[in-house]
Amino acid sequence: MKRFALLGVLAFVAVGIVACGDGENSAAPARDESSSSSVVESSTAMSSATGSSSSVAESSSAEISSSSSVAESSASVATSDTLRITYALKPFDGPLANPHKGFTVPTEGTWVFVPEFEYGPYGSLNNKAWDLVTYGSGYQKWNKLNPAKDVYDWTELDKLLDALAEHNMGYALRVLPYSPSFVKGNDTPEEDYDWTPKFVYEMGAKKITATVQWNGYRATVPVWDDPVYLQAAKDFGTALAKKYDGDPRIEYIDIRSFGEWGEWHASHLNGSEMPSEAVQIEMLDHYASVFKKTLLVLPSSGMGDVYTHALSLGITKRDDGFISIPGRPDSLVRAYEANLPTIAENQAGYATMLNNNDIIPGGYLKWTPQRWVDAITTAHLTYYVLDQDSDEGYKFYKENKALADSMSKVIGYNFRVVSAELVSVANAAGNAVGNAANASVASTAATSTLNITVKNTGVAPCFFDVYLVAEFVDSTGTALAQLGETVRIPKGTFKDGMSQKFSFSGSLPADGTASSDASAQNPVRIALSLYESEDAFKNGKNPTVRFDNDGLLQNGKLMLRE
Repeated sequence: MKRFALLGVLAFVAVGIVACGDGENSAAPARDESSSSSVVESSTAMSSATGSSSSVAESSSAEISSSSSVAESSASVATSDTLRITYALKPFDGPLANPHKGFTVPTEGTWVFVPEFEYGPYGSLNNKAWDLVTYGSGYQKWNKLNPAKDVYDWTELDKLLDALAEHNMGYALRVLPYSPSFVKGNDTPEEDYDWTPKFVYEMGAKKITATVQWNGYRATVPVWDDPVYLQAAKDFGTALAKKYDGDPRIEYIDIRSFGEWGEWHASHLNGSEMPSEAVQIEMLDHYASVFKKTLLVLPSSGMGDVYTHALSLGITKRDDGFISIPGRPDSLVRAYEANLPTIAENQAGYATMLNNNDIIPGGYLKWTPQRWVDAITTAHLTYYVLDQDSDEGYKFYKENKALADSMSKVIGYNFRVVSAELVSVANAAGNAVGNAANASVASTAATSTLNITVKNTGVAPCFFDVYLVAEFVDSTGTALAQLGETVRIPKGTFKDGMSQKFSFSGSLPADGTASSDASAQNPVRIALSLYESEDAFKNGKNPTVRFDNDGLLQNGKLMLRE
Protein backbone atom coordinates (compact mmCIF):
# COMPACT_ATOMS: atom_id res chain seq x y z
CA MET A 1 0.00 0.00 0.00
CA LYS A 2 2.86 2.42 0.74
CA ARG A 3 4.34 1.76 -2.68
CA PHE A 4 1.05 2.81 -4.27
CA ALA A 5 1.30 6.13 -2.46
CA LEU A 6 4.30 6.95 -4.61
CA LEU A 7 2.36 6.01 -7.72
CA GLY A 8 -0.15 8.66 -6.76
CA VAL A 9 2.32 11.25 -8.01
CA LEU A 10 1.54 10.11 -11.56
CA ALA A 11 -1.88 11.67 -11.31
CA PHE A 12 -0.46 15.20 -11.09
CA VAL A 13 0.51 15.44 -14.70
CA ALA A 14 1.53 18.17 -17.08
CA VAL A 15 3.05 16.14 -19.87
CA GLY A 16 5.59 17.81 -22.12
CA ILE A 17 6.79 15.50 -24.87
CA VAL A 18 9.29 15.82 -27.67
CA ALA A 19 8.98 13.12 -30.34
CA CYS A 20 11.94 11.04 -31.40
CA GLY A 21 12.57 9.45 -34.78
CA ASP A 22 11.48 10.55 -38.22
CA GLY A 23 8.60 12.76 -37.14
CA GLU A 24 5.96 10.15 -38.02
CA ASN A 25 6.33 8.23 -34.76
CA SER A 26 5.80 5.09 -36.77
CA ALA A 27 7.10 1.63 -36.12
CA ALA A 28 10.07 0.55 -38.23
CA PRO A 29 8.69 -1.70 -40.96
CA ALA A 30 11.69 -3.85 -41.78
CA ARG A 31 11.70 -7.34 -40.26
CA ASP A 32 15.47 -7.69 -40.41
CA GLU A 33 16.33 -4.49 -38.59
CA SER A 34 16.67 -4.91 -34.86
CA SER A 35 17.69 -2.53 -32.15
CA SER A 36 16.79 -1.84 -28.57
CA SER A 37 16.48 1.42 -26.71
CA SER A 38 18.54 1.22 -23.53
CA VAL A 39 16.74 1.16 -20.22
CA VAL A 40 17.63 4.13 -18.05
CA GLU A 41 19.59 2.96 -15.03
CA SER A 42 20.16 6.17 -13.06
CA SER A 43 18.49 9.44 -12.19
CA THR A 44 21.40 11.30 -13.77
CA ALA A 45 20.67 9.78 -17.18
CA MET A 46 16.96 10.46 -16.80
CA SER A 47 17.45 14.07 -15.72
CA SER A 48 19.37 14.85 -18.89
CA ALA A 49 16.86 13.20 -21.21
CA THR A 50 13.96 14.99 -22.84
CA GLY A 51 10.50 13.39 -22.83
CA SER A 52 10.00 11.19 -25.87
CA SER A 53 7.86 8.59 -27.58
CA SER A 54 9.51 6.15 -29.94
CA SER A 55 9.24 2.67 -31.40
CA VAL A 56 11.86 0.24 -32.62
CA ALA A 57 11.25 -2.93 -34.62
CA GLU A 58 12.86 -6.11 -33.36
CA SER A 59 13.25 -9.29 -35.37
CA SER A 60 11.76 -12.48 -34.03
CA SER A 61 10.74 -15.92 -35.24
CA ALA A 62 7.41 -16.28 -37.02
CA GLU A 63 6.23 -19.06 -34.78
CA ILE A 64 2.93 -18.55 -32.99
CA SER A 65 3.20 -17.93 -29.26
CA SER A 66 1.24 -20.42 -27.21
CA SER A 67 -1.78 -19.03 -25.40
CA SER A 68 -0.73 -21.05 -22.39
CA SER A 69 2.37 -18.92 -21.83
CA VAL A 70 3.38 -18.56 -18.21
CA ALA A 71 2.88 -15.05 -16.88
CA GLU A 72 6.02 -13.05 -16.28
CA SER A 73 6.81 -12.20 -12.68
CA SER A 74 6.39 -8.63 -11.52
CA ALA A 75 8.63 -6.56 -9.33
CA SER A 76 8.87 -3.04 -7.99
CA VAL A 77 12.21 -1.58 -6.92
CA ALA A 78 12.64 1.85 -5.32
CA THR A 79 16.01 3.51 -4.81
CA SER A 80 16.62 6.95 -3.30
CA ASP A 81 15.37 8.62 -6.48
CA THR A 82 14.03 5.87 -8.77
CA LEU A 83 10.96 3.66 -8.80
CA ARG A 84 11.05 0.76 -11.25
CA ILE A 85 7.98 -1.43 -11.83
CA THR A 86 7.98 -4.53 -14.01
CA TYR A 87 4.44 -5.58 -14.92
CA ALA A 88 3.07 -9.11 -14.86
CA LEU A 89 1.74 -10.18 -18.27
CA LYS A 90 -0.19 -13.15 -19.52
CA PRO A 91 -2.49 -13.84 -22.51
CA PHE A 92 -6.18 -13.01 -22.46
CA ASP A 93 -8.26 -15.96 -21.32
CA GLY A 94 -10.87 -16.66 -23.97
CA PRO A 95 -11.64 -15.87 -27.62
CA LEU A 96 -10.52 -12.50 -28.94
CA ALA A 97 -12.41 -10.86 -31.78
CA ASN A 98 -10.68 -7.91 -33.43
CA PRO A 99 -11.55 -5.74 -36.46
CA HIS A 100 -10.41 -6.30 -40.06
CA LYS A 101 -9.55 -9.95 -39.49
CA GLY A 102 -11.07 -13.16 -38.21
CA PHE A 103 -14.19 -15.19 -38.86
CA THR A 104 -17.54 -14.58 -40.52
CA VAL A 105 -20.82 -16.36 -41.08
CA PRO A 106 -23.25 -15.53 -43.89
CA THR A 107 -25.30 -12.44 -43.10
CA GLU A 108 -27.61 -11.93 -46.07
CA GLY A 109 -30.01 -9.46 -44.46
CA THR A 110 -31.01 -7.53 -41.38
CA TRP A 111 -33.24 -10.44 -40.35
CA VAL A 112 -30.10 -12.08 -38.93
CA PHE A 113 -30.33 -9.70 -35.97
CA VAL A 114 -33.96 -10.24 -35.01
CA PRO A 115 -34.76 -12.53 -32.05
CA GLU A 116 -36.99 -14.69 -34.24
CA PHE A 117 -33.92 -15.95 -36.12
CA GLU A 118 -32.82 -18.74 -33.82
CA TYR A 119 -29.27 -18.96 -35.18
CA GLY A 120 -28.63 -15.21 -34.92
CA PRO A 121 -26.84 -13.42 -32.09
CA TYR A 122 -30.17 -12.85 -30.30
CA GLY A 123 -31.84 -16.12 -31.23
CA SER A 124 -33.18 -18.78 -28.89
CA LEU A 125 -30.22 -21.10 -29.48
CA ASN A 126 -27.79 -18.64 -27.86
CA ASN A 127 -25.42 -19.19 -30.77
CA LYS A 128 -22.00 -18.42 -29.28
CA ALA A 129 -20.34 -18.66 -32.68
CA TRP A 130 -21.14 -14.96 -32.88
CA ASP A 131 -18.50 -14.35 -30.20
CA LEU A 132 -15.94 -15.04 -32.93
CA VAL A 133 -17.67 -13.25 -35.82
CA THR A 134 -15.92 -9.99 -36.64
CA TYR A 135 -17.58 -9.14 -39.96
CA GLY A 136 -20.60 -10.14 -41.99
CA SER A 137 -20.47 -11.61 -45.47
CA GLY A 138 -22.85 -12.58 -48.22
CA TYR A 139 -24.07 -12.07 -51.72
CA GLN A 140 -26.37 -9.55 -53.36
CA LYS A 141 -28.12 -9.96 -56.71
CA TRP A 142 -26.92 -7.74 -59.52
CA ASN A 143 -30.45 -7.27 -60.95
CA LYS A 144 -31.77 -6.09 -57.57
CA LEU A 145 -29.07 -3.46 -57.13
CA ASN A 146 -29.19 -2.39 -60.80
CA PRO A 147 -32.80 -2.88 -61.99
CA ALA A 148 -32.51 -0.61 -65.06
CA LYS A 149 -29.81 1.10 -67.04
CA ASP A 150 -28.20 3.81 -64.92
CA VAL A 151 -30.66 3.04 -62.12
CA TYR A 152 -29.34 1.71 -58.80
CA ASP A 153 -31.13 0.72 -55.63
CA TRP A 154 -28.86 0.50 -52.60
CA THR A 155 -31.67 0.67 -50.04
CA GLU A 156 -31.62 -2.87 -48.67
CA LEU A 157 -27.84 -3.11 -48.83
CA ASP A 158 -27.48 0.12 -46.86
CA LYS A 159 -29.88 -1.20 -44.22
CA LEU A 160 -27.73 -4.31 -43.84
CA LEU A 161 -24.52 -2.29 -43.65
CA ASP A 162 -26.03 -0.04 -40.98
CA ALA A 163 -27.23 -3.03 -38.96
CA LEU A 164 -23.77 -4.60 -39.09
CA ALA A 165 -22.11 -1.30 -38.15
CA GLU A 166 -24.38 -1.08 -35.10
CA HIS A 167 -22.89 -4.42 -34.05
CA ASN A 168 -19.32 -3.24 -34.76
CA MET A 169 -19.02 -5.35 -37.90
CA GLY A 170 -18.21 -4.57 -41.50
CA TYR A 171 -19.45 -6.46 -44.56
CA ALA A 172 -17.70 -8.50 -47.23
CA LEU A 173 -19.72 -7.88 -50.38
CA ARG A 174 -20.28 -10.18 -53.34
CA VAL A 175 -22.60 -9.13 -56.16
CA LEU A 176 -23.53 -12.21 -58.18
CA PRO A 177 -24.68 -12.33 -61.81
CA TYR A 178 -25.74 -15.98 -61.76
CA SER A 179 -26.42 -18.97 -59.48
CA PRO A 180 -27.06 -22.46 -60.88
CA SER A 181 -28.08 -23.59 -57.38
CA PHE A 182 -31.59 -22.30 -58.07
CA VAL A 183 -32.14 -24.23 -61.30
CA LYS A 184 -34.81 -26.66 -60.05
CA GLY A 185 -36.18 -27.86 -63.39
CA ASN A 186 -36.22 -27.22 -67.12
CA ASP A 187 -38.98 -24.64 -66.63
CA THR A 188 -37.42 -22.72 -63.73
CA PRO A 189 -37.99 -18.98 -64.37
CA GLU A 190 -34.78 -17.37 -65.58
CA GLU A 191 -34.90 -14.59 -62.99
CA ASP A 192 -34.65 -17.23 -60.23
CA TYR A 193 -31.07 -18.06 -61.18
CA ASP A 194 -29.91 -15.57 -63.82
CA TRP A 195 -29.37 -12.36 -61.89
CA THR A 196 -28.01 -10.41 -64.85
CA PRO A 197 -30.36 -7.41 -65.21
CA LYS A 198 -32.97 -7.78 -67.96
CA PHE A 199 -31.99 -4.48 -69.53
CA VAL A 200 -28.59 -5.97 -70.41
CA TYR A 201 -30.30 -8.51 -72.68
CA GLU A 202 -32.70 -5.87 -73.98
CA MET A 203 -29.65 -3.86 -75.06
CA GLY A 204 -28.49 -6.83 -77.15
CA ALA A 205 -26.34 -9.01 -74.89
CA LYS A 206 -26.43 -12.65 -76.00
CA LYS A 207 -27.24 -15.70 -73.89
CA ILE A 208 -27.10 -19.43 -74.54
CA THR A 209 -28.67 -22.60 -73.18
CA ALA A 210 -26.49 -24.87 -71.06
CA THR A 211 -26.97 -28.02 -68.98
CA VAL A 212 -26.44 -28.09 -65.23
CA GLN A 213 -24.14 -31.04 -64.60
CA TRP A 214 -25.48 -32.30 -61.28
CA ASN A 215 -29.15 -32.51 -62.29
CA GLY A 216 -29.25 -32.38 -66.08
CA TYR A 217 -31.64 -29.43 -66.21
CA ARG A 218 -31.43 -26.91 -69.02
CA ALA A 219 -30.83 -23.26 -68.18
CA THR A 220 -30.01 -20.03 -69.95
CA VAL A 221 -26.58 -18.50 -69.31
CA PRO A 222 -25.05 -15.14 -70.28
CA VAL A 223 -22.33 -15.16 -72.92
CA TRP A 224 -19.61 -14.01 -70.60
CA ASP A 225 -17.48 -12.21 -73.19
CA ASP A 226 -20.34 -10.49 -75.01
CA PRO A 227 -19.31 -6.83 -75.37
CA VAL A 228 -22.70 -5.52 -74.24
CA TYR A 229 -22.55 -7.72 -71.14
CA LEU A 230 -18.98 -6.64 -70.39
CA GLN A 231 -19.81 -2.95 -70.66
CA ALA A 232 -22.81 -3.35 -68.37
CA ALA A 233 -20.64 -5.18 -65.83
CA LYS A 234 -18.06 -2.38 -65.95
CA ASP A 235 -20.73 0.29 -65.60
CA PHE A 236 -22.02 -1.46 -62.52
CA GLY A 237 -18.50 -1.61 -61.08
CA THR A 238 -18.16 2.14 -61.63
CA ALA A 239 -21.45 2.83 -59.85
CA LEU A 240 -20.53 0.50 -57.00
CA ALA A 241 -17.25 2.35 -56.51
CA LYS A 242 -18.95 5.74 -56.62
CA LYS A 243 -21.28 4.61 -53.86
CA TYR A 244 -19.04 2.50 -51.62
CA ASP A 245 -15.32 3.03 -52.29
CA GLY A 246 -13.79 3.88 -48.92
CA ASP A 247 -17.02 3.23 -47.03
CA PRO A 248 -15.87 2.02 -43.57
CA ARG A 249 -18.83 -0.36 -43.47
CA ILE A 250 -17.35 -2.39 -46.33
CA GLU A 251 -14.62 -4.87 -45.37
CA TYR A 252 -13.80 -5.93 -48.93
CA ILE A 253 -15.51 -6.52 -52.29
CA ASP A 254 -15.20 -9.61 -54.47
CA ILE A 255 -15.10 -8.89 -58.20
CA ARG A 256 -17.86 -11.32 -59.25
CA SER A 257 -18.35 -10.41 -62.91
CA PHE A 258 -18.18 -13.85 -64.52
CA GLY A 259 -19.37 -17.42 -64.15
CA GLU A 260 -21.31 -19.53 -61.70
CA TRP A 261 -21.81 -17.62 -58.46
CA GLY A 262 -19.49 -15.04 -60.02
CA GLU A 263 -16.57 -17.34 -59.18
CA TRP A 264 -14.81 -16.97 -62.53
CA HIS A 265 -15.57 -20.50 -63.73
CA ALA A 266 -18.34 -22.30 -65.63
CA SER A 267 -17.34 -25.82 -64.68
CA HIS A 268 -20.85 -27.04 -63.84
CA LEU A 269 -22.58 -25.57 -66.90
CA ASN A 270 -22.02 -27.72 -69.98
CA GLY A 271 -22.04 -25.39 -72.96
CA SER A 272 -20.88 -22.27 -71.11
CA GLU A 273 -17.31 -20.99 -71.30
CA MET A 274 -15.36 -18.36 -69.43
CA PRO A 275 -13.98 -15.40 -71.37
CA SER A 276 -10.30 -15.24 -72.28
CA GLU A 277 -7.63 -14.23 -69.79
CA ALA A 278 -7.28 -10.95 -71.67
CA VAL A 279 -10.93 -10.14 -70.99
CA GLN A 280 -10.60 -11.16 -67.35
CA ILE A 281 -7.54 -8.93 -66.92
CA GLU A 282 -9.41 -6.06 -68.55
CA MET A 283 -12.16 -6.37 -65.93
CA LEU A 284 -9.57 -6.34 -63.14
CA ASP A 285 -8.03 -3.21 -64.61
CA HIS A 286 -11.39 -1.49 -64.67
CA TYR A 287 -12.19 -2.27 -61.06
CA ALA A 288 -8.72 -1.17 -59.96
CA SER A 289 -9.22 2.11 -61.82
CA VAL A 290 -12.46 2.99 -60.03
CA PHE A 291 -11.76 1.60 -56.55
CA LYS A 292 -8.99 3.57 -54.87
CA LYS A 293 -9.58 2.72 -51.20
CA THR A 294 -11.62 -0.43 -50.62
CA LEU A 295 -9.89 -3.82 -50.76
CA LEU A 296 -10.76 -5.81 -53.89
CA VAL A 297 -10.69 -9.59 -54.14
CA LEU A 298 -10.18 -12.02 -57.03
CA PRO A 299 -12.56 -15.00 -56.66
CA SER A 300 -11.46 -18.56 -56.15
CA SER A 301 -11.04 -19.65 -59.76
CA GLY A 302 -8.98 -16.68 -60.93
CA MET A 303 -5.69 -18.39 -61.67
CA GLY A 304 -2.38 -18.16 -63.53
CA ASP A 305 -1.55 -14.89 -65.24
CA VAL A 306 -4.88 -13.44 -64.10
CA TYR A 307 -3.89 -14.04 -60.48
CA THR A 308 -0.46 -12.55 -61.10
CA HIS A 309 -1.98 -9.46 -62.67
CA ALA A 310 -4.44 -9.06 -59.80
CA LEU A 311 -1.61 -9.00 -57.28
CA SER A 312 0.19 -6.35 -59.32
CA LEU A 313 -2.91 -4.17 -58.95
CA GLY A 314 -3.16 -4.72 -55.20
CA ILE A 315 -6.15 -7.04 -55.63
CA THR A 316 -5.93 -9.97 -53.24
CA LYS A 317 -7.14 -13.56 -53.58
CA ARG A 318 -9.71 -15.80 -51.96
CA ASP A 319 -10.02 -19.58 -52.19
CA ASP A 320 -13.18 -21.59 -51.61
CA GLY A 321 -11.70 -25.09 -51.62
CA PHE A 322 -10.22 -25.29 -48.15
CA ILE A 323 -9.83 -28.49 -46.10
CA SER A 324 -11.22 -30.90 -48.69
CA ILE A 325 -8.94 -30.11 -51.64
CA PRO A 326 -5.18 -30.59 -51.13
CA GLY A 327 -2.93 -27.66 -51.91
CA ARG A 328 -5.55 -24.94 -51.78
CA PRO A 329 -4.04 -23.13 -48.76
CA ASP A 330 -0.69 -23.03 -50.59
CA SER A 331 -2.34 -21.18 -53.48
CA LEU A 332 -2.86 -18.14 -51.24
CA VAL A 333 0.76 -17.84 -50.17
CA ARG A 334 1.46 -15.65 -53.21
CA ALA A 335 -1.02 -13.06 -51.96
CA TYR A 336 0.48 -13.18 -48.47
CA GLU A 337 3.95 -12.67 -49.94
CA ALA A 338 2.58 -9.66 -51.84
CA ASN A 339 1.65 -8.20 -48.43
CA LEU A 340 -2.07 -8.60 -48.99
CA PRO A 341 -4.66 -10.19 -46.69
CA THR A 342 -5.78 -13.68 -47.69
CA ILE A 343 -9.37 -14.93 -47.63
CA ALA A 344 -10.86 -18.41 -47.59
CA GLU A 345 -13.97 -20.51 -47.40
CA ASN A 346 -14.24 -24.27 -47.02
CA GLN A 347 -15.05 -26.50 -50.00
CA ALA A 348 -18.35 -27.42 -48.35
CA GLY A 349 -20.17 -27.14 -45.06
CA TYR A 350 -18.77 -28.69 -41.91
CA ALA A 351 -21.36 -31.50 -41.75
CA THR A 352 -20.69 -32.44 -45.38
CA MET A 353 -16.93 -32.50 -44.93
CA LEU A 354 -17.19 -34.82 -41.93
CA ASN A 355 -18.63 -37.41 -44.32
CA ASN A 356 -16.02 -37.01 -47.07
CA ASN A 357 -14.31 -40.23 -48.23
CA ASP A 358 -10.71 -39.02 -47.70
CA ILE A 359 -9.78 -40.48 -51.11
CA ILE A 360 -7.53 -38.38 -53.35
CA PRO A 361 -7.89 -38.26 -56.34
CA GLY A 362 -11.53 -38.92 -56.94
CA GLY A 363 -12.94 -37.61 -53.69
CA TYR A 364 -12.54 -35.08 -50.94
CA LEU A 365 -10.64 -34.96 -47.66
CA LYS A 366 -12.54 -35.04 -44.38
CA TRP A 367 -12.57 -32.13 -41.99
CA THR A 368 -10.20 -32.67 -39.06
CA PRO A 369 -8.99 -30.22 -36.40
CA GLN A 370 -5.40 -30.49 -37.61
CA ARG A 371 -6.34 -29.80 -41.23
CA TRP A 372 -8.27 -26.75 -40.11
CA VAL A 373 -5.31 -25.38 -38.15
CA ASP A 374 -2.91 -26.20 -40.98
CA ALA A 375 -5.12 -24.41 -43.52
CA ILE A 376 -5.21 -21.22 -41.46
CA THR A 377 -1.48 -21.17 -40.75
CA THR A 378 -0.27 -22.28 -44.19
CA ALA A 379 -2.30 -19.63 -46.00
CA HIS A 380 -1.56 -16.95 -43.39
CA LEU A 381 -5.28 -16.24 -43.39
CA THR A 382 -6.65 -12.88 -42.40
CA TYR A 383 -10.30 -13.68 -43.17
CA TYR A 384 -12.11 -17.03 -42.98
CA VAL A 385 -15.73 -18.12 -43.31
CA LEU A 386 -16.51 -20.05 -40.12
CA ASP A 387 -19.04 -22.13 -42.04
CA GLN A 388 -21.31 -21.95 -45.07
CA ASP A 389 -24.50 -21.00 -43.25
CA SER A 390 -25.65 -19.90 -39.81
CA ASP A 391 -26.97 -23.32 -38.81
CA GLU A 392 -23.72 -24.99 -39.90
CA GLY A 393 -21.69 -22.36 -38.06
CA TYR A 394 -23.71 -23.10 -34.95
CA LYS A 395 -23.00 -26.83 -35.17
CA PHE A 396 -19.33 -26.30 -35.97
CA TYR A 397 -18.76 -24.00 -33.01
CA LYS A 398 -20.73 -26.15 -30.60
CA GLU A 399 -18.48 -29.12 -31.39
CA ASN A 400 -15.17 -27.24 -31.70
CA LYS A 401 -15.47 -24.30 -29.33
CA ALA A 402 -12.06 -24.56 -27.62
CA LEU A 403 -10.22 -24.95 -30.93
CA ALA A 404 -12.11 -22.12 -32.61
CA ASP A 405 -11.58 -19.83 -29.61
CA SER A 406 -7.84 -20.45 -29.73
CA MET A 407 -7.64 -19.84 -33.47
CA SER A 408 -9.40 -16.50 -33.08
CA LYS A 409 -6.04 -15.33 -31.71
CA VAL A 410 -4.07 -16.92 -34.55
CA ILE A 411 -5.92 -15.87 -37.69
CA GLY A 412 -4.78 -12.46 -38.90
CA TYR A 413 -2.83 -10.18 -36.55
CA ASN A 414 -2.76 -10.66 -32.78
CA PHE A 415 -1.00 -8.08 -30.61
CA ARG A 416 0.35 -9.26 -27.28
CA VAL A 417 2.39 -7.18 -24.82
CA VAL A 418 5.25 -9.46 -23.80
CA SER A 419 7.15 -7.07 -21.53
CA ALA A 420 6.44 -3.76 -19.81
CA GLU A 421 8.43 -1.69 -17.34
CA LEU A 422 7.81 1.72 -15.84
CA VAL A 423 10.76 3.77 -14.54
CA SER A 424 9.94 6.91 -12.51
CA VAL A 425 12.82 9.19 -11.48
CA ALA A 426 12.81 12.43 -9.46
CA ASN A 427 13.63 15.53 -11.49
CA ALA A 428 16.37 17.87 -10.26
CA ALA A 429 13.79 20.61 -9.74
CA GLY A 430 11.72 18.49 -7.40
CA ASN A 431 12.32 17.29 -3.87
CA ALA A 432 14.31 14.12 -3.54
CA VAL A 433 12.14 11.05 -3.50
CA GLY A 434 13.94 9.66 -0.50
CA ASN A 435 12.33 6.65 1.06
CA ALA A 436 9.66 5.45 -1.34
CA ALA A 437 7.38 4.55 1.55
CA ASN A 438 7.35 8.16 2.77
CA ALA A 439 7.28 10.00 -0.55
CA SER A 440 5.32 13.25 -0.74
CA VAL A 441 2.73 12.99 -3.52
CA ALA A 442 2.10 16.71 -3.70
CA SER A 443 5.66 17.97 -3.82
CA THR A 444 7.51 15.40 -5.88
CA ALA A 445 8.20 16.06 -9.55
CA ALA A 446 9.13 13.03 -11.65
CA THR A 447 9.91 11.81 -15.12
CA SER A 448 8.35 8.49 -16.04
CA THR A 449 9.35 6.23 -18.90
CA LEU A 450 7.27 3.26 -19.99
CA ASN A 451 9.14 0.66 -22.06
CA ILE A 452 7.07 -2.08 -23.67
CA THR A 453 7.57 -4.85 -26.19
CA VAL A 454 4.63 -5.94 -28.33
CA LYS A 455 4.59 -9.08 -30.47
CA ASN A 456 2.29 -9.96 -33.34
CA THR A 457 1.58 -13.59 -32.52
CA GLY A 458 -0.91 -14.04 -35.39
CA VAL A 459 -0.19 -15.46 -38.83
CA ALA A 460 -0.57 -12.23 -40.85
CA PRO A 461 0.32 -8.54 -40.67
CA CYS A 462 -2.09 -5.87 -39.54
CA PHE A 463 -3.49 -4.46 -42.80
CA PHE A 464 -4.63 -1.08 -41.51
CA ASP A 465 -2.93 1.79 -39.72
CA VAL A 466 -3.02 1.30 -35.98
CA TYR A 467 -2.37 3.95 -33.33
CA LEU A 468 -0.77 3.01 -30.01
CA VAL A 469 -1.49 5.16 -26.96
CA ALA A 470 -0.19 5.04 -23.38
CA GLU A 471 -2.18 6.82 -20.67
CA PHE A 472 -2.29 7.45 -16.96
CA VAL A 473 -5.62 6.15 -15.65
CA ASP A 474 -7.22 5.77 -12.25
CA SER A 475 -8.19 2.42 -10.77
CA THR A 476 -11.46 2.42 -12.72
CA GLY A 477 -9.68 2.91 -16.05
CA THR A 478 -10.72 6.55 -16.44
CA ALA A 479 -8.09 8.48 -18.39
CA LEU A 480 -6.18 11.19 -16.51
CA ALA A 481 -3.53 12.19 -19.06
CA GLN A 482 -1.60 10.81 -22.00
CA LEU A 483 1.94 9.59 -21.45
CA GLY A 484 4.14 10.40 -24.41
CA GLU A 485 2.83 10.80 -27.92
CA THR A 486 0.57 8.63 -30.04
CA VAL A 487 2.54 6.16 -32.16
CA ARG A 488 1.32 5.37 -35.67
CA ILE A 489 2.13 1.90 -37.02
CA PRO A 490 1.54 1.91 -40.80
CA LYS A 491 -0.53 -0.87 -42.33
CA GLY A 492 1.31 -3.97 -43.42
CA THR A 493 4.45 -3.16 -41.42
CA PHE A 494 3.77 -5.03 -38.18
CA LYS A 495 4.44 -8.48 -39.64
CA ASP A 496 3.39 -11.79 -38.14
CA GLY A 497 6.03 -13.05 -35.72
CA MET A 498 7.57 -9.60 -35.36
CA SER A 499 8.23 -7.91 -32.02
CA GLN A 500 8.47 -4.15 -31.66
CA LYS A 501 9.69 -2.02 -28.76
CA PHE A 502 8.00 1.24 -27.82
CA SER A 503 9.00 3.87 -25.27
CA PHE A 504 6.78 6.60 -23.83
CA SER A 505 8.30 9.32 -21.62
CA GLY A 506 7.18 12.53 -19.99
CA SER A 507 7.82 14.97 -17.16
CA LEU A 508 5.43 14.70 -14.25
CA PRO A 509 5.50 17.95 -12.20
CA ALA A 510 3.26 17.90 -9.15
CA ASP A 511 0.97 20.76 -10.15
CA GLY A 512 -2.27 18.95 -9.45
CA THR A 513 -3.78 19.68 -12.87
CA ALA A 514 -4.79 16.14 -13.81
CA SER A 515 -6.43 14.84 -10.67
CA SER A 516 -7.21 15.93 -7.15
CA ASP A 517 -8.08 12.61 -5.57
CA ALA A 518 -4.99 10.45 -6.14
CA SER A 519 -4.37 8.33 -3.10
CA ALA A 520 -3.31 4.91 -1.99
CA GLN A 521 -6.98 3.90 -2.33
CA ASN A 522 -7.20 5.30 -5.86
CA PRO A 523 -3.70 4.89 -7.31
CA VAL A 524 -2.65 6.01 -10.75
CA ARG A 525 -2.00 3.20 -13.20
CA ILE A 526 -0.91 2.79 -16.80
CA ALA A 527 -3.21 1.71 -19.63
CA LEU A 528 -2.40 0.90 -23.25
CA SER A 529 -4.79 1.29 -26.16
CA LEU A 530 -4.89 0.56 -29.89
CA TYR A 531 -7.02 2.73 -32.18
CA GLU A 532 -7.95 2.55 -35.85
CA SER A 533 -7.50 6.32 -36.12
CA GLU A 534 -5.86 9.06 -34.11
CA ASP A 535 -9.05 11.11 -34.30
CA ALA A 536 -10.92 8.35 -32.46
CA PHE A 537 -8.53 8.74 -29.53
CA LYS A 538 -8.59 12.54 -29.60
CA ASN A 539 -12.40 12.52 -29.63
CA GLY A 540 -12.57 10.34 -26.54
CA LYS A 541 -13.85 7.18 -28.20
CA ASN A 542 -13.02 3.75 -26.86
CA PRO A 543 -10.38 1.72 -28.72
CA THR A 544 -11.67 -0.90 -31.16
CA VAL A 545 -8.51 -3.04 -31.30
CA ARG A 546 -7.73 -5.11 -28.22
CA PHE A 547 -4.48 -6.54 -26.93
CA ASP A 548 -4.26 -10.26 -26.27
CA ASN A 549 -3.47 -9.76 -22.59
CA ASP A 550 -5.13 -10.27 -19.26
CA GLY A 551 -6.27 -6.94 -17.84
CA LEU A 552 -8.60 -5.80 -20.63
CA LEU A 553 -11.16 -3.30 -19.39
CA GLN A 554 -14.72 -3.01 -20.63
CA ASN A 555 -13.74 0.05 -22.63
CA GLY A 556 -11.17 -1.99 -24.59
CA LYS A 557 -8.08 -0.56 -22.90
CA LEU A 558 -5.40 -2.75 -21.36
CA MET A 559 -4.56 -1.88 -17.76
CA LEU A 560 -1.05 -3.00 -16.86
CA ARG A 561 -1.03 -4.92 -13.61
CA GLU A 562 1.78 -5.47 -11.13
